[in-house]
Order: sequence, then C-alpha cells, then structure tokens
Amino acid sequence: MSKNTLIKMATTVTVLSICERALGFLYRIILSRTIGSEGMGIYQLALSVFAVFVTATSSGIPITVSRLISKYRARQNPQAERQTVTAAVCVTLAFAVPVFLALWLLGDRLDFLFSDERCTQVFLIMLYGFVFTSVYAVVRGSFWGNKQFLAYSIIEFIEEAVMIAVGSLLVVHMTDVLDGARRAAFAVVISYITSFTIAMIYFFFKGGKFVNPHGQFKPLLSSAMPITAMRTSTSLINSLISVLLPVRLILGGMTSAEAMSEYGVVLGMAIPVLYMPSTIIGSIALVLTPELSDSFYRNRHEKLKSDIEKALKITVLIACTLIPLFFVFGADMGMLLFDSARSGEIIRNCCVMLLPMALSMITTSMLNSLGCERHTLVNFFFGAAAMLACVWFLPPYIGIYGLCLGQFLDHLICCVLNLRLLHKKCVRKPAYLGFCLKIAAITLPEAGLGLLVYPLLQEAAGAWLAIAIAAAAMLALQALLLRIAGAHRLFFGQKEGKTQKKLSVKGIKSI
Repeated sequence: MSKNTLIKMATTVTVLSICERALGFLYRIILSRTIGSEGMGIYQLALSVFAVFVTATSSGIPITVSRLISKYRARQNPQAERQTVTAAVCVTLAFAVPVFLALWLLGDRLDFLFSDERCTQVFLIMLYGFVFTSVYAVVRGSFWGNKQFLAYSIIEFIEEAVMIAVGSLLVVHMTDVLDGARRAAFAVVISYITSFTIAMIYFFFKGGKFVNPHGQFKPLLSSAMPITAMRTSTSLINSLISVLLPVRLILGGMTSAEAMSEYGVVLGMAIPVLYMPSTIIGSIALVLTPELSDSFYRNRHEKLKSDIEKALKITVLIACTLIPLFFVFGADMGMLLFDSARSGEIIRNCCVMLLPMALSMITTSMLNSLGCERHTLVNFFFGAAAMLACVWFLPPYIGIYGLCLGQFLDHLICCVLNLRLLHKKCVRKPAYLGFCLKIAAITLPEAGLGLLVYPLLQEAAGAWLAIAIAAAAMLALQALLLRIAGAHRLFFGQKEGKTQKKLSVKGIKSI
C-alpha cells in the first residue's frame, strides 16, 4: 500500500470511527438523562462482566488473524490465509458455545459475580449476543488482514447506529432504572446480531470460504493466547474493580447508593470522554498493523522505522491537542453533555492521562504486529499491578480519584516499557523524542490562552459558542507555535539543504 493510499484509508477509517464514537456519546447522553447515574452503573457493571467472557473467547483472535494473513500474503500462500480464518472460527466456537450454555444454565445463580444482584438480569440478556459477537470478531480480523478497512468501518458504524436507535426507542418507555438497563441490554444484543449478519454476507460475497484448517491451529493459538490473556486480564481487572471500588468508597464514608453513583459517573461519563483519542489512535493502529507486519516479514527496515515514527508523532500530537482543551473546558463539558458537574470535574482533573494512554495503545498494537505478544503481556501486568494497588489503598483517602490515579500509572508504566522494547526490536531506531518535547511545551501557552479567553467569552456568549471560539483560538495558537518551532518538519527528517526542504513541502502537501 502506497503512502498516499495508507493516509487516505486511515483518514476514511478515522472519520467513520469518529462518527461512530459521536453516536456512542449521543447514546450515553440519552442513557444518562433517562436511566440516570444509578442505571448507568448497573448497565456498566453488567457490561464489564460480559466483556470478560467475550474477551476470553476471542479477543486475541482478530489481531492474530490479521497478522498471519499479512505474513502468508508476503509468502504468497493464499491457501494458508483461508486455513487461518477457518481455524480461528473453529477455535472461537469451541470456546463460545460451551461458555454460553454454562452461563445460561446457571441463570440467577450468577449473582455472586456482581456487587449488585440487579446486574445479573442485565447480564443474562446480553448473553444472547455472545456467540454472534465472538464469531464476528474472527471475520473482523480477516477484514483487517485483507485491508478491507472501509467495509469493517461501515459495519461497525451500522452496529453502533442500530444499538442507539433500538436503545433510544426502548429506554423512553422504561418503568424504573433496572428496567431501563435491561432495555439497553436488549439493544446491545440486536446490534451484535446485525453486525454478525452483515459481516458474514460481505465475507462470502468477497470470495471468503472455509477450508480444512489443518496445520494452522498451533500458530494461531501460540500468537492469540498472550493477547487474549492480556485482554481477558483487563476485563477481569475491570470486573474486580467494579466490585472492589464501591466497597473501598463505602469504607471512605459513602453510602452504597453514593458509591454506585460515583462509579457510574466515572465509568459511564468521564472515562469515555477522556478516552476520545482512542477513536483516532485505534483507526491508525487498525490500518498500520498489517503494514508493519508486512514490512517486518519482508525485512524492510527503513519503511518500518518511518511508519513507527509517524504513528508515534501523530499519537502525541492528538493527545497533546486534546489535553489543553479538556483542561480548559472539562468542567463545563460534564454539565453540557451529561448534566453532571462531578463528571466535568473529573474530566478536567484527569486529562493529563491522555498522553500515556494514547502511547500505551499505539505501542501495544505495534509490538503485537511485530510478534511481541508475550512481551506486551508482561508489560501489561506491571501496569495493572500499580492500578490495583491504587484502587485498594487510595479510595478511602482520595475517593474516586484512586481509580483515576491508578489508570494513569497503569498507562504510564505500560507505555514506557513498550517504547523501550520497540526501540530494541527495530534494526533502524525510530526518532521521535524531539517532536514529543516540542509538542509538550506548546500545550502550556495553549492552555494559558484558553484560561484567559474562555471566562471572558462566557460573559458575552452562550456556553457552546464560548467553547467553540476559545477552542478555535487555542488551536490556532498551537498551529502557529508548531510552525515557529518547526515541529512539522520532524515528520520528514532533519537533513539540511534546499533538497530536503522541497521534499518536506511536497510531503506535507501529500498529507
């Protein structure tokens, strides 16, 4: 894939992902204003436990299928590509069907999984979409490996749109918060069935077929297991936090209802806003993964270095663009989006976690595409240990910020270890530190301008207009300072002379 094609595809995927995420935020706003923070807490708890089982069944499969398809394409072996997909479907069904039957038969006896027994009813409804979304994960991986990113993005967008449309229609007729959470769960199931159906139709329409998977189970499982272990552990840790955090908050003096409300505010409102960069970074990682795998297996060291550098620099730029905006506008965003001052306070105070979170995401995807799944698993456990320690010890003293600090340390430790490993893995060492330092320095005057201008604009205009004007001024200052600092040239090297300058200008225009 040429550079221009890569950029166009990444842009297309990013736009669709942003639209999908925008719909998701709209849905969260609807849910927060209908079922409330308590209902959001019930729904979020059930969803986090459901995610554990989905993750354990198939989370490592998509990225592994994508990498193996890229590997076999580099070796011109299309039969092995089909065998990989078939083996992945067989493995997924071998896990998903027994798990579904076991959980369905246990029914109400699953109350022990939740700190609030009302979550069991919501979880059992979600369970009906379990097998569908597990198999869809395999097909999704084949789309990635075959670079069918547009089809994947459209299907994901349709899934989100169906969930929002169905959920919005259902929750307005709820009788109480539990009924609202159950209706939202029905919307999740319907969206999973929809995406599965469309994906399978497209898979066969594009010539996909299932063949004898002989010889592909071992390479599939050896690569997928570490990724699955990491993502399953993430889901397990989130479920553990959903149990521990309310208990630790109660020990700090909150009532059970207050603790559940705090959990709903953070996990259902503040964290989704803070994780906004994941939409764009996920799109970059999605398009970049097969490219990195292809360059790695073909020993194209210079191209591998160039792609890694660009991805890291773009990631830092995205995070450092949003941090000043969230710091200045975060408090009011909570009220405007969710009618919750508490969520706005958390967004503002925790916005600095965007940078390590973004770098942790992109570097983990990069290392997995280079076959370093076991190393990223170890790095993940170091970060997770720090987060769990914060959740256990800090809530009685600093409340819900114990979780926020834990997530910050988790991402920071993971990204530092990942960057160290990435540097060792590359024959041609990526250079990105200069760009990162310049961008970090630029965020300070940008935030200062926002803090100066925004209060003045609030007195003369409405909240949304004031945010729009102040944000435009901040972004304009950032662009000017980037130009003055010459940070834009770091995307294209630092060689001196007119030839390099012309190349830089040509490269900027192509982007």
